[in-house]
Amino acid sequence: MKKNKISFETGFWAGYEGGNPFKALTSFFDFAHLDYYKQNLSEVVIYCYKTKVCQQENPSDVFILYTAFIFFLKVCYCINHKSKKWKVSASLRSEKVFHFSSLTKEEYENPFIVFQKAFEEKTLEEFELFLYQILELSLSPHAGDPFTDITTAYIHVIKMLDAAELIRERGVEKIRKNVAIDFMAQ
Repeated sequence: MKKNKISFETGFWAGYEGGNPFKALTSFFDFAHLDYYKQNLSEVVIYCYKTKVCQQENPSDVFILYTAFIFFLKVCYCINHKSKKWKVSASLRSEKVFHFSSLTKEEYENPFIVFQKAFEEKTLEEFELFLYQILELSLSPHAGDPFTDITTAYIHVIKMLDAAELIRERGVEKIRKNVAIDFMAQ
């Protein structure tokens, strides 16, 4: 039986379609820096409650951010399913820990936990609805009140951004099942 692959839809902003989720993370962070994503996501969420349009001089930037985040969520969803086959390489000691302040010590040691927690609490479709809602409300000249909880999804996305950057910086290693041979028993 052939498995259905999720299209990451990177063509809008990266210029090519990516297939490997770990390589796709690299293209995501090549497009913009972690701080850019966190700052702009926060700004878009804040504008959901204002009567002004977010990035009024060029609102299309919000749409580009939306497409990048839709891609990012699909990559995170795929990484969540691959987390049992991969492990994050050891800490580099050169990492800028303050960038990852949203992560607990346990999540910092194993960033895959972040994706597991996020997708246990919300589905991919619920995260996509969150992005759609904040896009719609931040581009509206009317103050709105989201009809669903956007805070929980927002916190999870921020944590996933930090975890993804950590995975990208450290790299991943495939878990190999080692077969231990007891030579004494032979």
